[in-house]
Amino acid sequence: MLMRTDPFRELDRLAQQMMSPGTWSRPSAMPMDAYREGDEYVVAFDLPGVTSDAIDIDVERNMLTVKAERRPVAKSDDVQVELSERPLGVFSRQIVLADTLDTEHIQAHYDAGVLTLRIPIAERAKPRKIAVGSGSGRQEISG
Repeated sequence: MLMRTDPFRELDRLAQQMMSPGTWSRPSAMPMDAYREGDEYVVAFDLPGVTSDAIDIDVERNMLTVKAERRPVAKSDDVQVELSERPLGVFSRQIVLADTLDTEHIQAHYDAGVLTLRIPIAERAKPRKIAVGSGSGRQEISG
């Protein structure tokens, strides 16, 4: 039996898997930046075209999970799409947070397609001075 092979077929299949939209069971990754600013950590996620009600943020112990879904824009019947390159589907990112962060007071803000989380450093983890006491009285040993 003679079989024809197409060397680009496997490449096309892999590209389709990589470019296919994410699902809730297999979401795509989202780009992020993380940095320290004073007494808090700031994490910024790029989520252009996502509405704020399509963002889900969860913290369980020290695992932060951010999920978002970019849905297709409703189009009328007379619209003919010529090109569609913006990815749709589900995006997700998980971050392990240090024990020194205060997960009870995380603040989230979404503006211009960027989700910004501010995570304060816990009071117990901040540097502090410890006073050293000294004995001012003399003690004598009698014998």
